[in-house]
Amino acid sequence: MNVTDEKEMLSRWRLVLGQFADDNLPLEGSDGDADDALSFLYDREYGSGRDIRQGQSGGRGASILTVPQWISKVKTLFPKQTADILQKDALNKYGIDEMLTDPDVLKNLSPDIDLLGKLLSFRNIIPSKTRHMADEIIRKCVEEIQKKLETNVRRCFYGKKLSSTQSYYKIFRNFNFRKTIEQNLKNYSPEFNTIIPRRLYFSNTVKRYNPWDIIILVDQSGSMCNSVIYSAVIAGIFAKLPFLRTNLAVFDTSVVDLSEYVSDAAELLMKVQLGGGTDIFKALCYGESLIHHPAKTIVILITDLYEGGDIRHVYRKCSDILEGGSKLFVLPALDYDGEPSYNRPAAKYIAAMGADVAAVTPEKLADWIGQIIS
Repeated sequence: MNVTDEKEMLSRWRLVLGQFADDNLPLEGSDGDADDALSFLYDREYGSGRDIRQGQSGGRGASILTVPQWISKVKTLFPKQTADILQKDALNKYGIDEMLTDPDVLKNLSPDIDLLGKLLSFRNIIPSKTRHMADEIIRKCVEEIQKKLETNVRRCFYGKKLSSTQSYYKIFRNFNFRKTIEQNLKNYSPEFNTIIPRRLYFSNTVKRYNPWDIIILVDQSGSMCNSVIYSAVIAGIFAKLPFLRTNLAVFDTSVVDLSEYVSDAAELLMKVQLGGGTDIFKALCYGESLIHHPAKTIVILITDLYEGGDIRHVYRKCSDILEGGSKLFVLPALDYDGEPSYNRPAAKYIAAMGADVAAVTPEKLADWIGQIIS
């Protein structure tokens, strides 16, 4: 091992061990900056992290960092993958909420589903001066997720017996001028004396022949955040398919129908209020009221099955929907996070009735539906 390699290895060990190895493994140059950036975050494990609201340091004599300075350092000093991990730890593990309220920080954050979940959870308390910026990030995150999913989800349908079916295209003849103006009135720019549309709307000119009804009921309790996000995105993709008619409602102890927003997943998510109790029975009753053609209806219940009331009422309503001729999917989770936490005895009971019960990815859900309607 040459001198350069040995020095690099020692610096890496020093960064891993932290301030306690400072006497024997001192740092130089940019490694010292990296150590400051890591200490700003991870010294909180020892109760000595900086108080970002009061600008106090942990007492080692290092320069005081603000959150914007820390974000800038992290993006400069570390590879993107490492910087993203540090950002997630700051949001999820250490709850540095200033990251969601400071405009200088917001504009430098990397959009991903973790950031999207935090912005949705805290949207109501984000100051008005940064709300617009936060909403732009929400929209950008949703667009990126939708872009990744749409091709795979559509393939689940068009790769089967539906290859001759058409969907609407974003071309001039389908341009919906009136809706575009109505939905973008809030984006009027006094500077240019005109409306600057953030989104263009297009009409679906393809007639829906014998469409299937998809009724999505989503538990909006805090633990279901990722599932709520993917539900909104998948509903937006379904809404573009001419052989599906999609309804979506979110619930806690009440039920809110957001079907009018399914074509705009970002707008839909901004209407969601994460948290609260859970009344699955009420949600199922509402979903049942939307069923008009049971033989061509799929009800998708997305919940961890921890009911606030008597779970037997939930069982009865699931049985009513199945016996009425509709398909029922119960998803404890709709995301990529692996094994969720949910009421397993309830899941087994409902599965025994004939419902499909499983935590799945959005693509798997689309594949299930594609198999049924084809």
